[in-house]
Amino acid sequence: MACKGFGGEVIGFFLAVAFCITCPEYVSSAQRELGKGVANTSATAPPAGTVDNAIRTGPAVADPRPTPRTGPYFDIAGSKNVTALLGKTAYLNCRVKNLGNKTLNMQVSWVRHRDIHLLTVGRYTYTSDQRFRAIHLPHTEDWTLQIKYPQHRDSGIYECQISTTPHMSHFIHLNVVEPTTEIIGGPDLYIDRGSTINLTCVVLYSPEPPAYIFWNHNDAIISYDSPRGGVSVVTEKGETTTSFLLIQQARPSDSGTYQCNPSNAQSKSIVVHVLNEANSIFPLSGEYPAAMQRGGQAFAPTSATHCLVLIIGLLVALS
Repeated sequence: MACKGFGGEVIGFFLAVAFCITCPEYVSSAQRELGKGVANTSATAPPAGTVDNAIRTGPAVADPRPTPRTGPYFDIAGSKNVTALLGKTAYLNCRVKNLGNKTLNMQVSWVRHRDIHLLTVGRYTYTSDQRFRAIHLPHTEDWTLQIKYPQHRDSGIYECQISTTPHMSHFIHLNVVEPTTEIIGGPDLYIDRGSTINLTCVVLYSPEPPAYIFWNHNDAIISYDSPRGGVSVVTEKGETTTSFLLIQQARPSDSGTYQCNPSNAQSKSIVVHVLNEANSIFPLSGEYPAAMQRGGQAFAPTSATHCLVLIIGLLVALS
């Protein structure tokens, strides 16, 4: 067995020598490639025991921090349009950032746009209309224009201006509104005796809900705890405020003038007629009422029904 293995090694040796003699170019090429790989590896690999301190470049990463502004600018969130009630003091606010200690050189002014009238400069008022006043607290960013007793004519655009070069402007719109009051079904309402009186008062165009709404009956404030009973009020506040006056089991003494009185709007009245059984079809006036409530709901009769009632009344009179 040993002789057999030794003979195989000898044969292999002579084959390798013959290959090298017959193919020298292949061997030298392979050696060059092997040497190049080793040289590249040694050139790029850091020495053993050292730390790679080379700076590696890659795609630029944006700084998440906002770039600070160097000059004054308007804070839009603190400088909004204003809706004011007629006759109730209005405040137009202008918030200026980064004005810093430059107030000696830069001023914040208010200008009324419709006539390009300068109203205020800094903390000083430059108008003979005493309803206007500049308000600014030291070390704050708010520059406020106060308007007392605003009227409809005061509605419009007001310019908050910073005296930079060129000047910077922010425009604020003032809308002066007057809330209105309506009672659905007015000015007269007819209902049957024993039905439920349902009066609905609506307050429109109010920038804020009224603080309260109270009802009058014949100039007397309605008491919900009166011995009569069955009287209640439900008020829903919002952009449009609605107040419902409910009077159950209507009786003739409930007839009269009802008035809705919101705290921030003009009052509105309606005249309620409670009809007896005999007069529920033939009112004393000889006409079917323009608005009629049955079961607490108001409705208007059709012309056909109106004609039918007149014909029946005529036949009864002829008989």
